[in-house]
Amino acid sequence: MAFGLNLGLSFMTRKFSRKCFMCFERHNVVQVKPFLSGLRSFASDQDDSKRDSRSSDASVTPAFTSPSFSHRASLFGRRRPLSPLERVSQLLPEDTLSQEVWDLRDTRNSEVGRLERNTENDVKQNCQNERLEKEEAASHEQATAHACVSGEKPISFGETLLAEYRRNRRMEFRKMFQLKEGLKIHSNWGLIAHEDIEGRPTGRILHTSMGIPILIRRPSLEEFTLFMKRGPAIAYPKDASAMLTMMDVTEGDCVLDSGSGSGAMSLFLSRAVGCKGSVLSMEIREDHHRRAVLNYQRWRSSWSIRQGEKWPDNVHFYHGDLISAGSLLSGRGFNSVALDMINPHLALPAVVPHLHSGSVCAVYQANITQVIDLMEGLRCSALPLVCERIIEVQYRDWLVSPSLKKDGTFNRRKAPCGDDDESEPSEDTEDLTPFGDVPYIARPHPEQTSHTAFLVKLRKILK
Repeated sequence: MAFGLNLGLSFMTRKFSRKCFMCFERHNVVQVKPFLSGLRSFASDQDDSKRDSRSSDASVTPAFTSPSFSHRASLFGRRRPLSPLERVSQLLPEDTLSQEVWDLRDTRNSEVGRLERNTENDVKQNCQNERLEKEEAASHEQATAHACVSGEKPISFGETLLAEYRRNRRMEFRKMFQLKEGLKIHSNWGLIAHEDIEGRPTGRILHTSMGIPILIRRPSLEEFTLFMKRGPAIAYPKDASAMLTMMDVTEGDCVLDSGSGSGAMSLFLSRAVGCKGSVLSMEIREDHHRRAVLNYQRWRSSWSIRQGEKWPDNVHFYHGDLISAGSLLSGRGFNSVALDMINPHLALPAVVPHLHSGSVCAVYQANITQVIDLMEGLRCSALPLVCERIIEVQYRDWLVSPSLKKDGTFNRRKAPCGDDDESEPSEDTEDLTPFGDVPYIARPHPEQTSHTAFLVKLRKILK
């Protein structure tokens, strides 16, 4: 702006400029004499410049400076509106302005400063109020979190937890993790810090950084076996429960589990036999054996934190081949046997002598050709075993939900034809429907569990 003013004044005639500033002086806007001395520096006439240099009282005239704006006003992104007098005064050098203009500027700046101070005070007060509200909400939530039922323990660091998110009756996100200090749950729906979970009761819904509700709870043994780290495929809970029923495992039994895999079947057997029983779990592959031991220890450590008591240490893992484990089995007797092997008929001669008479050997086979090989091995051998059942366990999940309209409200059952007393419900009572007034829709779940295994039930008899 200063450069433009200098350029404009350089093209003005001296006579015209004198008349302009005489008019300004008449209105007490500028002091003409000091300004005219400054104006001489813009003269293009050589005589004028010589006369200025010869004058004894001439002093160095300060150059034009850009008008000073309020620093606080510039921080807010826009300036306050200016009066016509201020617009004119900002085009002139500061040393040429009258005292009235300076007083007006000081008054306006003091008003702006007062308004800005009030605005800052309001912002600080709002921030303080928000902080107090957050502290009150946190204290209330903390008090509610510790209001647990008798015998219930809040979540602690070191536990294994399960986070899940459902939308439209479908599971969108599910993750099992170990609660550790300083970590976060990462997902496509946002983050949750582990510190926000610690100290809360299980079954609490927490919101992620994106505002998505996530259910945090402790997993059951079935869910732990499904989501734990695996080496080979596991014995699925539906098959494991059927095998436990076949073998009729009770507390205090001694059970042989050949084919530890990832340790799922060993965990189910450990719970079934209890503190008084024992499980001998064997695995021929070293990496599978190591994975089964780690999963078993992880479940036991999480259980001890969760319940305050230790999970029974009743599973003994061995790395070796069952076919050549005669020295390990010598002197032992088993109430039941669970085999998860590729060729179980080759290991039966080493197992049957240690199985109690009348007890069951349950065999887990992945495909029907393995079942045929097992049946052929039993026919060719002289083992005292009979095949009682060959089953395939299948679950069929169903969706049962109330019928909804497109706007999300419930549908209603239609009244019989000819019933004039029944009137249409109002919109205010659309969701307050009486019992039995809403129809339901039931259909098989679109995601069904496919084939997992064939289960063969063999019983030892005396011939």
